[in-house]
Parts: sequence; structure tokens; C-alpha cells
Amino acid sequence: MRRTAALLVVAVAGVSALVSCSSTGCSVSDAHTLRQMSLSYCYEVTPSEAPPHARADVLYKIVILDHKTQQPIQNGEGTLFASNGAGARTWDALTYGPEVGVYHAKLNYVIAGTWAVAIRFRRDSLAPLERTDWMQDVLNERPTQNP
Repeated sequence: MRRTAALLVVAVAGVSALVSCSSTGCSVSDAHTLRQMSLSYCYEVTPSEAPPHARADVLYKIVILDHKTQQPIQNGEGTLFASNGAGARTWDALTYGPEVGVYHAKLNYVIAGTWAVAIRFRRDSLAPLERTDWMQDVLNERPTQNP
């Protein structure tokens, strides 16, 4: 009985999270777009390839909106970074523009496997840094083609 009640609570919480995010206007424009949220921000993260391959540059387009007003955050500062269990790391500073509320970054995963990826972001130097995390599977390196 307790287990059923616990599963019901988890299911309701999951549905509530989906409904609350959709009611905030966080829209996903692409099948490869990942929607993430922190206390103050809504992030739409779109990689140039999904899932990424090891040793290939992956360009990320990150739309950042204010969680309450759904207005784009302009000229904020942040970092996209990742690490894996073997201690490999990669990171890049978020670059703003040219579209309003859109930031860009590039990661290069050096080996295949599961990576922990995160964004640290704040709207200005006076705001606290907020963080959102997710796990990313990285495929084996593509074979090199000889001419």
C-alpha cells in the first residue's frame, strides 16, 4: 500500500512539473531540444548533434528565459561544462547573441560514455549563480575517412 502511494505521488509530481513548465511558456522547438529549469530561469538547450560523438565539436544553442515573466535574459553570463567518471572535463563560456535571449557554447567530449553536463548562469554580476544539470550519453568517435 505504501509503495503504491509513493508511486502515485511520484507520478503526480512528474505530471505537475510538466504542466507547470508548459504553462510557463517554455516551448520546445526541436526534437533534440532539452528543456531545463532552475529557480529563476528556463533553459532550452539544442545541440548541433544528438547524441554527440566523442572528439567532435558539439555546438549548443541555449535560449534562456526568466522563469516568471518568460522574457528573454539579455547579456547574462554563464558556463556550459561537463565531466565524466574517468575525470575528463570540457567547458565553454556562454557567448550571447545575435538573437535576443540566445547564448552559444561549444563542447568537445574526448571519450565516449556517460557525461554529467551542467549550465551555471546569472543575469548579471549581482545575481547569484544558478545551476541546472543533466546526464548525456556520448557515442564512440566517428571513424576517420581517408581521401
